[in-house]
Amino acid sequence: MMIDHDGTPMRTGRAAVNGTSLHYRTAGAGPAVVLLHGVPKTGYHWRYLVPKLTPEYTVVVPDLRGLGDSARPSGGYDSATMADDVAELMVHLGHERYAVIGEDWGAVIGYQLAARHRDDVTALVFAEALFPGFGFEDHTALTPENVDGGMHLWHLGFYFQPDVPEMLIAGHERELITYMIKSERSRPDSATPDAIEEYVRCYAMPGGIRAMLSIYRAMLVDAEQNRQAARRKLDIPVLALGGAQFVGDRAESQLRTMAHDVAGHVFDAGHDLAEEVPGEMAGVVLSFLGAKTRVRTP
Repeated sequence: MMIDHDGTPMRTGRAAVNGTSLHYRTAGAGPAVVLLHGVPKTGYHWRYLVPKLTPEYTVVVPDLRGLGDSARPSGGYDSATMADDVAELMVHLGHERYAVIGEDWGAVIGYQLAARHRDDVTALVFAEALFPGFGFEDHTALTPENVDGGMHLWHLGFYFQPDVPEMLIAGHERELITYMIKSERSRPDSATPDAIEEYVRCYAMPGGIRAMLSIYRAMLVDAEQNRQAARRKLDIPVLALGGAQFVGDRAESQLRTMAHDVAGHVFDAGHDLAEEVPGEMAGVVLSFLGAKTRVRTP
C-alpha cells in the first residue's frame, strides 16, 4: 500500500487511454505532478517520495503501459506512444498542466511527454537515464570503459533478441529482478522485501516479461523519436539527477543538448534514487519545483 503524508492510502483507479488501460494511484492537493517509474519496477517505486510531495502537490503515479497492474497490449511500447498514454491519463484526471518526474525508462518517456505536449508540461525531472539515439546503445558494447566503469548494459542486447529471453526468464522472474535491482544500486539493502515481492508479482503475471522486453525492443524506434524531438529544445526548466555509482552526471550532459534551462545534481547513490536516497531526492526535487514552476505562468 502507498500512502500520503497523513498516512491515508492513495486513491487507485483505472483509465482507458490511448487504446490501452492504465492503473494509477493519486493523492495530495495542489499543482499536479506525475511520477513515471522505470524497469523492472512499478509505480510502487515512488512509495517513499509520494508522502514528501503530497503536502504541496497533487501526485499521480501510473503504472506504465504493460507494467504493474496496467494492461499489457500487444504493441505501443515506444516512448512516444507511452508518453501519449500519460498525457491522456492526465486529461482524464482533469489536470491541464503538470510537472513530470521520471526515472530510468520513465525519464525517457517523461522527456517525450514534455516534447510532445509542450503546452501541458511545466517542468521535467529526469533521473538516472540515458537517451536511445544519444549514446545509450553504446553501453551495450564489451569495452574496458563500460566494464570497468560499471556501465556495461549487457542486458540491452540480450533483451532485444526475440523469443530467447522469454524462454530463459520464464520461472526465474524473481532471480532476474532481484539481481538487476540489487546490482545497479550502491545500497542493495534498499531493495526491501516488500518492493521485490511487488515487482515480482507484476512481472510474473501473464505478459509481464513480454511487455518489459517490448520496451527494450522499441529502442531503435525511440532513438529516432528522440533525435526528432531534440531538434527543438525544451523551453521548460529541467532537473537532471544521477547516482554517482551509475549514470552520474551523464544525464545532465545529455539534457543540455536537448533543453535550454538545465540544472543537475548527483547523489552518492546507485541507480534507484527514490528507493536509495528518497529524503535527499525529495529535498532537491521540492526545491527545484518550488523555485521553477511557481514563477512561471501558463
